[in-house]
Amino acid sequence: MNWTDERVERLKRLWAEGLSASQIAAQLGGVSRNAVIGKVHRLCLPGRAKAGGSTSASRVAAKQRPTSAPRAPNYASRVTTHTVTRAAGATMIKEEIEVDGLEEVQIARPSNVVVPIAKKLLLTDLTERTCKWPVGDPMKDDFHFCGCDSPDASPYCAYHAKMAYQPVGERRKAAAR
Repeated sequence: MNWTDERVERLKRLWAEGLSASQIAAQLGGVSRNAVIGKVHRLCLPGRAKAGGSTSASRVAAKQRPTSAPRAPNYASRVTTHTVTRAAGATMIKEEIEVDGLEEVQIARPSNVVVPIAKKLLLTDLTERTCKWPVGDPMKDDFHFCGCDSPDASPYCAYHAKMAYQPVGERRKAAAR
């Protein structure tokens, strides 16, 4: 199948009208959905909003995040259903779509955590019994590893093991909220 100038123009017009790649392939004939997607990418045609949500919803969620907090909050998804009207060819179609909303979930952190003083070991100084938790940017000169004593069969000290290995139950509870 050759992409003639008129087929490319028709592809651009149909893409601008909001037709899906499958619908465009059916109207052009003799071309697959993947061929349409590939041609759209090679032509650098502008993308369209996904059916699952809009960019304004993500902007609203981004504005709700607290900016003064030193750590990122935990968010749990909740699904809501909205009726959306969109153009498809010469007709308007009403459809219900599910939109993921974000809801902040506060997880109580223990206040009695003692942060160990790192021994600041280099890669060549690590042994089987030292903590291998990386600290800093590997591209910088001050990059090092924790180096504190680690228990048997663990690459991390007790403090970094708690950070690396979170209980599955707590993660599932946070995701379900």
